Amino acid sequence: MGWIKRFVFFHGKQHPKDLGAPEVEGFLSSLATQRGVFASTQNQALSALLFLYKQVLAVDIGCVEGVTRAKRPERVPVVLIRQEVASVLQQMRGRDWVMASLMYGTGLRLMECVQLRVQDIDFGYRQITVHNGKGAKDRFVPLPDALMPSLQEQIQGSERLLTNDLAAGFGEVSMPESLVRKYPSAPFELRWWYVFPASDRSEDPITKRIKR
Repeated sequence: MGWIKRFVFFHGKQHPKDLGAPEVEGFLSSLATQRGVFASTQNQALSALLFLYKQVLAVDIGCVEGVTRAKRPERVPVVLIRQEVASVLQQMRGRDWVMASLMYGTGLRLMECVQLRVQDIDFGYRQITVHNGKGAKDRFVPLPDALMPSLQEQIQGSERLLTNDLAAGFGEVSMPESLVRKYPSAPFELRWWYVFPASDRSEDPITKRIKR
């Protein structure tokens, strides 16, 4: 509502139905050139106006292309020294420690770590396969020797959890439906289970099945 109000006032209180893509482009460009907003703020304003035209007014304003884009801030990342990392890790225990150590030791991103499946860990080759990483690309990362015992213990915990779930009539892990159709038994196999499974079961909103 705030962005729509600003848009209307920017164009002399004209009704949005009397305006179109050129006026939207002019307003968004002014945010970058006159107000110096960040790119995320400009994108938020664009989303609000697109919602207004598409969902509220049911008006097709076409493509909004000629916008002067706000610059994304370029900041130097804050990097911890080794002693600081060690101090943080010393405060962690169990699964949290394994995950944090794995991300630090291999360069895995957070969601890449969370979504690791048992078959992605190759102890023989001492490597981890990352599927659908940044840029939708797969890659290999080295598995630190120091983490191998902890990862093996974590996988054993996942196996115990799977066994208990199967005994209770559950045991299905979340997987893409296309893979489930091709391999119906895969969601109940350890190799497809997450290395770091969820603590609780939940209902899949689409299939209504109970999964980890």
